Amino acid sequence: MRVIVDHPGWTPAPELRRTVRTEYGVWIATAGSALILDRVGEGHGPDPTVDMYSPMSLGGSIPESLRSALEEQGPVQRLRTADLWEALATAIIRQVIRADQARLMYHRFCAAYGAPLPGAGLSAFPRPETVLALNEDDFAGLGMAFKRRPLIAAAEAFTESGPKWAELPADVLVEEVQTVPRIGPWTAGAAVADVTGDFSLYPYGDMAVRTWAGKSCPDIDWPADEATFARWWRSFAATPEQLSALTVLTLALGGPRGQDQPPS
Repeated sequence: MRVIVDHPGWTPAPELRRTVRTEYGVWIATAGSALILDRVGEGHGPDPTVDMYSPMSLGGSIPESLRSALEEQGPVQRLRTADLWEALATAIIRQVIRADQARLMYHRFCAAYGAPLPGAGLSAFPRPETVLALNEDDFAGLGMAFKRRPLIAAAEAFTESGPKWAELPADVLVEEVQTVPRIGPWTAGAAVADVTGDFSLYPYGDMAVRTWAGKSCPDIDWPADEATFARWWRSFAATPEQLSALTVLTLALGGPRGQDQPPS
């Protein structure tokens, strides 16, 4: 079983850990050959959701070389982000920049303004009310000046509409969060995929999916542009479940970090 740790909240190897918040509390997750979840403090309620994506879920229209690569890799586990605010803010942090830069920015932001978890050496992601209280200098001091406006807009929108958003079907939620200034289709799709585990909503035409599909199956003349690739990719799956599994399993071909770009 492989674990994909594409979320920027995961700490660097060798000890891969991250915090995850649900309505029932905060957990520390540790990734190795499997995912281990430890609750911080006392409390009750279910653990965060761990999704499993299997090659057995794939449809019959996938090119044979890609199917072989995914079957050889085997099933993949992924920890779902339970908190919609964190998923949305994390997708904003990931906008435009490389995955390694996003991880560094995420952890700086948590260390500066998140709630420290006793004895863990980690801090939970800052709440929207904390973000709304920050000024321009606070963001600039973390090298996040260009993230200030979208994060503030998202925090304002979540504070006002979060309960309503929580009731929406996932495909409707993707459209709804795009009404927030500076949130486009990529950010909306990445956030909702993260919080639902449904990667049929992920922007699967993006560079990460294209890169690992191409590297794992160089015999296929993959489309170079995002829109054409996305149309091809959709044609390989008959259901959203098949498309979701195909996308996560392909990202995992790039190693545990999944959405990282390969070295040049």
